Amino acid sequence: MDQVELNPTIPVKALKEQLQKDYQVGFSIHQIFRAKSNAKKQVQGDYRKQYEVLRDYILELQSTNPDTTMKLEFESEPNSNATSRRFKRIYVCLGGMKKGFRTCLMDFLGFDGAFMKGPFPRQILIAVRVDSNNGIYPLAYAIVESENTQSWKWFLETLGDDLDLYANSNFTFISDRQKGLQASISQLFPCAEHRYCLRSPHNTRQEATSQVISEFAPEVYYFVRRAISDMLLNNLCEVFNNKLIEGRDKPLITCLEYVREYMMKRICNVIKVQNKCVGPLTPSATKIMDRNLYLASQYTTRWNGSDKYQVKGPWQDQQVVDMAERVCSCRKWELTSLPCKHVIAVLNDKADNGEKIGELHTYVHRVHWLETWKADYVHKVDKGRAMWPISECPIKITPPLHHNQPGRSKKKRRQSEGERSQKKGDNGNGASGSQTHGASGSQTHAASGSGKLTRKFISVTCSKCKNKVDVFWCGRYIDILFGT
Repeated sequence: MDQVELNPTIPVKALKEQLQKDYQVGFSIHQIFRAKSNAKKQVQGDYRKQYEVLRDYILELQSTNPDTTMKLEFESEPNSNATSRRFKRIYVCLGGMKKGFRTCLMDFLGFDGAFMKGPFPRQILIAVRVDSNNGIYPLAYAIVESENTQSWKWFLETLGDDLDLYANSNFTFISDRQKGLQASISQLFPCAEHRYCLRSPHNTRQEATSQVISEFAPEVYYFVRRAISDMLLNNLCEVFNNKLIEGRDKPLITCLEYVREYMMKRICNVIKVQNKCVGPLTPSATKIMDRNLYLASQYTTRWNGSDKYQVKGPWQDQQVVDMAERVCSCRKWELTSLPCKHVIAVLNDKADNGEKIGELHTYVHRVHWLETWKADYVHKVDKGRAMWPISECPIKITPPLHHNQPGRSKKKRRQSEGERSQKKGDNGNGASGSQTHGASGSQTHAASGSGKLTRKFISVTCSKCKNKVDVFWCGRYIDILFGT
């Protein structure tokens, strides 16, 4: 059990050799396999039994973390007198993360989903926001039956009720093109701005580029000022998903605890960084401002007599800064609320002319201030106790149904049509239909066009002798039959 606890992925053969060496007794491979399965159940928990104590876990989590929201939903049961209900979904928003979200001044949220493995595969949906230091701030998560319109709508409705988000809320959301997410956001939050990640695996590069061009049309503004962010990538959710890889194949409660422990550890790690920071701004904002201060020395300014300035750079680039409206024609000050190099050049010019401009950080939005960043992490996530309160509800929770698909389960992500067509276009080494008799393995690999060797006959014409050849593709071996 100790070996499995230290290394849950230890191979059965390695475990067998180690046990035989320690105890000087012979074991069969089947005995070691059963022993490892029992040890994993004791260490990680039983997949089925954890559904039975799910209500006890909810009571414990809510008692140790005040203001925590947990919503449990079951499959529809035609028999109202049934003593059991089948699990369908669960939503979790810890009280400490919710309080930190309410102190944030940035109305920006990212959504994403990921697969859960095990005998009862599910989907985990997450909501992550950006903190003042441009880092991730995990907010809420849910385990649902699948990634579709109904599950996303249920998640967004619960999240909106939990965070006081209404239909007229001016929030900005960013996500990939998940199934059902776009329709759910347009129905529940019609006034919100919905950005799509430019590197989404569901989008080709051409689609993403055309989207940006269409969004930058004269009558459409792709960015709005209320978000205080020019982010176009959903990396904040991808980073959070990457942290949950080791917990997504564990039982239900163990997976939920894995997410909670990560949030608790992250708050502690961020506080350690905050204690080392000096200055009025966050580290990321300080880095950007230092870079803009260096570049501003290369620009010259011309005053127009009112509140506008013409700023010209060494490469003949020219921008207009309006100090009254606090905007620059490059739009960086307007979008990120951080003074760009053109604005800093104007401030330097005003200071040279004897005008009082004050501290530079006063021109930065409060969302980038160090004190705002510290206020986000004042509230903590507490750990649970070993003795859980027992729920008095007589209804028993049963695990969801699962049907094993025939064949070996696939571990790789399914590629979209755009990705497959893009790979076909990249394979340009001899895939045109004309092959020589001495075709190499790389050429035959490209000839299939799909990235894999197919198992079928293909008639091709030799480019030298002009004879037709039947090529039989099978694994790594190729039989060429002449005479047709």
